[in-house]
Amino acid sequence: MLVGLKGFHVIDVSEHASVVRAIVESPVSPVGCHGCGVVANSHGRRDVSLIDVPCFGRPVRLIWRKRTWRCAQEQCSTRSFTEQHEDLAGPRALLTRRACWWAIGQLRREHASVAGLARQLGTTWRTIWRSIRGLLEAMAADPARFENVTTLGVDEHIWHHVSTKPVSAGGRGPKELTGMVDLTRDARGRVRARLLDLVPGRSGKAYADWLTERGEVFRAGVKIAALDPFQGYKSAIDDQLEDAVAVLDAFHVVKLGTAAVDECRRRIQQETLGHRGRKGDPLYGIQNLLRAGAEKLTDKQNARFDTAIASNEDAHLPVYIAWSCAQQLRSAYRHPNPHQGRRIAEQILDSFPSCPIPEIARLGRTLKRWREAFLAYFTTNRSNNGGTEAVNGLIELHRRVARGFRNRDNYRLRMLLIGSGLAHPHLK
Repeated sequence: MLVGLKGFHVIDVSEHASVVRAIVESPVSPVGCHGCGVVANSHGRRDVSLIDVPCFGRPVRLIWRKRTWRCAQEQCSTRSFTEQHEDLAGPRALLTRRACWWAIGQLRREHASVAGLARQLGTTWRTIWRSIRGLLEAMAADPARFENVTTLGVDEHIWHHVSTKPVSAGGRGPKELTGMVDLTRDARGRVRARLLDLVPGRSGKAYADWLTERGEVFRAGVKIAALDPFQGYKSAIDDQLEDAVAVLDAFHVVKLGTAAVDECRRRIQQETLGHRGRKGDPLYGIQNLLRAGAEKLTDKQNARFDTAIASNEDAHLPVYIAWSCAQQLRSAYRHPNPHQGRRIAEQILDSFPSCPIPEIARLGRTLKRWREAFLAYFTTNRSNNGGTEAVNGLIELHRRVARGFRNRDNYRLRMLLIGSGLAHPHLK
């Protein structure tokens, strides 16, 4: 009951240099030889020190008095052997099994760093990582974590900002990674995003190769594929996920509309005043209002907006038209009825490409090129890539907590862990 180890007795508990030492041993019982099965003779005990879960704010050392035996049969090849208990610790382990799972849980749920865990356990970074890496690799290699994926998201990710030279030349290789995220809805219709993998490169080939590795059963199960407007990923979806519906992410489409308004504002600013926006310039004063939704503006902000446009109505009219188009784009996604939202989207596809405002016309041509993926949002229960962006946020957080990574394999394992990509009863 004291140490939570079934089948062990506590012999002594003491404290040395602010480290708690608990001595445990298993009771005496007859044991058969591993080689011949004959009851072996006791050969004494051997003390093994293990790092255990910290207790009362202090590191803990578990001293396991391992029993040893010697086989009495002269013909037996097994001369002697030592007591093993997988639930306590594996052979030659430095951490107890529960200390390993405690560390993994702290990394996943508490956003801890390995260096911080090393301070709590009273050991080193390498000792902890080498102890838990095998468990992480075993979970990552489990094919069951790719089962029942019906909605798949993809996005690029930057994992370092240093030298991109090959690892053999002292660099860290390509800085871009492609991340695949499971966006399948649960029984309640909610998305529980989980990271499936991170592979080197930001290209359609990187995505297509990963899909090929998953096998035909996995690819056939994917019905919806969400993505940002990047043609490389779209080509991979068309080639590898023939039965899936590609869906353009709503956030990025709205972002394109907002960017078109910004570009229009800057162009008109240069045409009317001959310089970049400065304090006191009408359009510069409402740049943040132009990025906001019309429904979020207060009466005071609406008055500021109208005053800025009216200060030079003829010249500022293109900005107002561009802003109105962006608001129409937002309204398609915000409409409570998907069928009505799709009708607005179809009107956008018909009208934007011929708009006299060049920025809006370019946006219209882009959306027209992505027509099917753009409209699929309204026929797939509003599927989007938002869960992928949420996982990216977690990844960025842990990269900052760790002060960066030098090893991409370690990076992948850590991010699979915090991105809910690894499953085990101990992680529930």
